[in-house]
Amino acid sequence: MFTKSYFRRHNPIKIMKENIEKTIKDILTTNKKMKMIKYRLNLQKYRMNKMEQIIAQSSDHVFLKGRKINKTS
Repeated sequence: MFTKSYFRRHNPIKIMKENIEKTIKDILTTNKKMKMIKYRLNLQKYRMNKMEQIIAQSSDHVFLKGRKINKTS
């Protein structure tokens, strides 16, 4: 009696089926997620480079302009 009601509430076959579906869905959407992550990363890099350029233009710091310290000219 107890085992029967337990299996009604916690059906292992149903749980296994849901886990397999979830895994398949994750596998199929991984490529799309990776594309979004790459896009966001490239956008952040672009914004960071733009910000560094703006700072370098308004500042006289050598390390921000990309010049070498030992440059002779």
